[in-house]
Amino acid sequence: MLYFLLSNRSFMWALFIINLLGTIYGYIWYGPQLERTEPIFLPFVPDSPTASLFFTVALFGLLIGKQWGLVQALAVMTLFKYGIWAVVMNILTLIVTGDLSWLGWMLVASHFGMALQGLLYAPFFRMKPIHLVIAALWTVHNEIIDYVFMQYPVYSQLHLYIQEIGYFTFWLSILSIFITWFMCVRPTRTIW
Repeated sequence: MLYFLLSNRSFMWALFIINLLGTIYGYIWYGPQLERTEPIFLPFVPDSPTASLFFTVALFGLLIGKQWGLVQALAVMTLFKYGIWAVVMNILTLIVTGDLSWLGWMLVASHFGMALQGLLYAPFFRMKPIHLVIAALWTVHNEIIDYVFMQYPVYSQLHLYIQEIGYFTFWLSILSIFITWFMCVRPTRTIW
């Protein structure tokens, strides 16, 4: 039943449009931070919209009958990582400040959806181990940019906990790499 919904072309086109609009909104949301960012760091600052961009391109590939393994690996890995990361950061914001705006709750829901859609579409994707390795390097390299060069996404008062967040994010990256291997590269994985 789930396969028929996820593989339905009308559903996939709707999901493509939703992700495309979400990606555009995400880049707009990062606008103020991007204006202050050195050009060399620009590809690594807008984490969530870049993850949804990878998925949007991967989904478009499925719609036209193409399998772009590297884009698919980046999509699964970064959708899970940044989807879960944003959910945790918004809940942490609620804990630290005692309040979370409607925008914060919208980010919780939309980012949980990001993580979920990456997992749901993983069985549709075809990638090689080299795609996993390159995506893993991108993902871990992003941690260095975020927490060594301090280009992490700005979240209210969470800068007070940046060391703990960096540590958490590193292990979330490792989990995301493992999940991508498990769902997309492992020889006995589920394939749709």
